[in-house]
Amino acid sequence: MDLTDAYEIGKYIPGGADYPPRWAAHAAAFRAGLGARARLDLPYGAHQRQRFDLFLPEAAAQGLVVFVHGGYWLKFDRSFWSYLAAGPLARGWVVAMPSYRLAPEVRISEITGDVAAALVAASAEVAGPVVVTGHSAGGHLAARMRCGDVGLCGDVAARLRRIVPIAPLADLRPLMQTAMNAELRIDGAEAAVESPVLCGDLRAVNTVVWVGAEERPALLDQARWLSEAWPDCTLRVAPGRHHFDVLEEMTEADSPLTWALLDGLT
Repeated sequence: MDLTDAYEIGKYIPGGADYPPRWAAHAAAFRAGLGARARLDLPYGAHQRQRFDLFLPEAAAQGLVVFVHGGYWLKFDRSFWSYLAAGPLARGWVVAMPSYRLAPEVRISEITGDVAAALVAASAEVAGPVVVTGHSAGGHLAARMRCGDVGLCGDVAARLRRIVPIAPLADLRPLMQTAMNAELRIDGAEAAVESPVLCGDLRAVNTVVWVGAEERPALLDQARWLSEAWPDCTLRVAPGRHHFDVLEEMTEADSPLTWALLDGLT
């Protein structure tokens, strides 16, 4: 069965093509407004995409939030999403946003390794608890940080307090039946290892799966599958939100999504 259309997103959102340039403009303005509180292009590896930006709050840091961008592991980078740091920053949290290598240059398993390395590097810059979140493919990568087969050096695993996958891709097996798999190259062996729903060795980390009520049916299924597969994991459905605007609440200090990220951690 060809599932390509089931995982099409932008064409089913009114004005979908207008979102990426809007994100990029908001993000650039946000970085410029932070001045010295934006530490940009910090390396965590040798590749040009193995870089992260670190955004600092005005007061003493309460901890670290790491946001992993989406794009089906094929596109985008950290520069589109900087403005989403506003909510956690207002609550006193440092926010790190990494880029990572993309398919087809590398496999999804290698991208998982990039995000783990970025998490370790960012955590070395900030004391305190660590929260990992991500959107779509980034939700997959955030979820993978709970899996015991993903190595996290130093004390990072002990500091990891919450994971919030947003509209995550939690089971990669259906994506093998999409046209994009020509570039992703997911096979049965990789799907078995890289699908969070199939992870049996899990770190004891509280997890909140977040998804918009107006999400595509396949993505609603993916979110539900993860919440049902994992212990200590709850599903939150945001009324009226779709795949492209479900992130907007991260810009607000007191939004339900920002509370889901940070509530009870300080």
